[in-house]
Parts: sequence; C-alpha cells; structure tokens
Amino acid sequence: MIDITNKPTVQRAAKSVGSIRLRKETVELIKAKGVEKGDVFEAAKIAAIMAVKKTPGAIPYCHPIPVTFVGVEFEVLDNSVSVEVEVKSSSQTGVEMEALCGVSAALLTIWDMVKRYEKDARGQYPDTRIENIRVLEKAKG
Repeated sequence: MIDITNKPTVQRAAKSVGSIRLRKETVELIKAKGVEKGDVFEAAKIAAIMAVKKTPGAIPYCHPIPVTFVGVEFEVLDNSVSVEVEVKSSSQTGVEMEALCGVSAALLTIWDMVKRYEKDARGQYPDTRIENIRVLEKAKG
C-alpha cells in the first residue's frame, strides 16, 4: 500500500456510473416489479452499499476508509438500466474505487436477478451486457 500517513484528512467524493443492456421485455418486467426473485432495484442498491463498504477486501492495495455516505440512483431506459453510485468520506485517500465497486456490484445483481428472462433457447445471453463503467467525477476538499 502507498503510505498516506502524513496526508491530511479531507472531504472526498466520487460518482461512478455504468449500465446493463437488457431485452425490452425484461426492462418492462423490472418496472412492473414482476421479477420472480424480488425487487431488482432494492437488491441492487443493497449490493452497491455492501460492495462500497467491502472494497478494501476485494482490491488488495485499497486502503480501508470511513465511508460517510453512499447514494445509489437508477435510470431505466427502453432496453437498459443505468446505475450511478456516489460515495463520500472524510479520509486521506479518494473514494473512486469504492464508487466503481458499488456500480459493478449493482449491475451484477441486476443481471443475477433477471438472468432467467435474458437467456435464449441455448441458455446464452445474446442481448445482455454490462457497459461503460466509469468514474463520472471526483472531488477533494
């Protein structure tokens, strides 16, 4: 790990985003709360929050930091769902990795919850894909 012992503690924030492309029928099922496994957005939100808090356990050189806020927002389009995760901390290091982990976990949870509706006759996922995971912005101080 990088030595951050002498870095000052300051307010930090980061927003990350990503999306999952799905069949239109699957998106309609999500909107109607008709997914057999349950509320897709609630499960994905919980997964994002848990992933943010567990980031140092998944990424070896990531410092454990005190997370003071996690916000999760969803945008539903015709054939995709976008997830944005915002993370805040008072820390000596940034929270970009936490925000990226949160987005990734939320998108994977969505996939897991709807995979039965996305499979084709051969059990493959020709239309499903996670795309464009990236940091939208970060702030320090």
